[in-house]
Amino acid sequence: MAAPLPCTNGLSLETVVNDWNEIYDDYTTDENSMYHGVFSLPQCPQKELPYGHVYIPFLYSITFLVGVFGNLFVVVLMLRKQSSRRLVDTFVINLAIADLVFVCTLPFWAGAAAAGNQWLYGATLCIASSYSISVTRYSGTLFLMAMSLDRYLAIVRLHKSQALRTRGCIRTTSAGIWVISLLLGIPTLTSRRLLTDQETNRTVCSDICSEVQSGTKLALLFFTFLLPFAIILFCYWSVSARLRRHCQQGRNRRNSLKIIFTVVGTFLCSWLPFNTLSCIALFYKLEWVALSCRSSQALSWGLTLTACLAFTNSCVNPIIYTFLDRHFRQQILQKPVWLFQKPKAAETTPGSSITFSSQSSAFFPPRG
Repeated sequence: MAAPLPCTNGLSLETVVNDWNEIYDDYTTDENSMYHGVFSLPQCPQKELPYGHVYIPFLYSITFLVGVFGNLFVVVLMLRKQSSRRLVDTFVINLAIADLVFVCTLPFWAGAAAAGNQWLYGATLCIASSYSISVTRYSGTLFLMAMSLDRYLAIVRLHKSQALRTRGCIRTTSAGIWVISLLLGIPTLTSRRLLTDQETNRTVCSDICSEVQSGTKLALLFFTFLLPFAIILFCYWSVSARLRRHCQQGRNRRNSLKIIFTVVGTFLCSWLPFNTLSCIALFYKLEWVALSCRSSQALSWGLTLTACLAFTNSCVNPIIYTFLDRHFRQQILQKPVWLFQKPKAAETTPGSSITFSSQSSAFFPPRG
């Protein structure tokens, strides 16, 4: 029998190694800890958000119902306007489709939240739903950026952008956005797995994040949120400045600016808190910042709450259209039987807007 090692108080090498492995397992539970399907924060034991299993499923269910009806209504309404559809309407349709696919994943996450973050739908749906969220999240941001650039070109650079603002170019751009989004979602396919939480013995849909994958997520956060948002701010600042110099005073201008700042402000308020905390969580996982266990717990709960806020953005655009666009509101209030009627050759007057009425035409002007 081998002699015990020095400074081990008579313990054998096997005992020391086993004790160390137990300590290591206790403090490196990154792959098996669960943070609401978004991030797993290592080193500190995480408590579940109080009553999260009640209000998160309720919020996701409401978002699902409103998002499905609202975005489907937008898609059908826009597709019926074939004879008078404008260039920017292609982006509007694709944005609504992205939001529609996004909200269709929410019932799975609502069910998981109701079951205490336990995933009940198998590994395939775990990966597929996570991938769908990533793709539609990226495409939604990029389509919003494309719409902003289109408004910038149509209002600020009208005479210099005729070659870019063609139907062929718009359709190619839309197809390119979907292809780019599908490719950007690949890291989700490689990192998302169905795991078993050793503490609770529950099956969870969570990330297995290495240092490389965390760095990739940080880069994606920059290229799919910070950069597009900077472009959106520049476009609408330029559009706003142009309108202030050239638009007539009164209700027309006020409604125009209201739409601009509502759309941009809603996008910012929905996604900025979640992406900010996501960035901090990635810094923490990469050990670029140090957090106490209390701060780590607050970060975990904050990510859950801000994820709920961000997810509700997928049902907000139809609500904005309803409150700020008279034409869209009138269509909502009509009997739904018109959705199934054959569209007429021309359903709008030359001065009307497909997406927004002539009284609020800066964001979606009548022509273009």
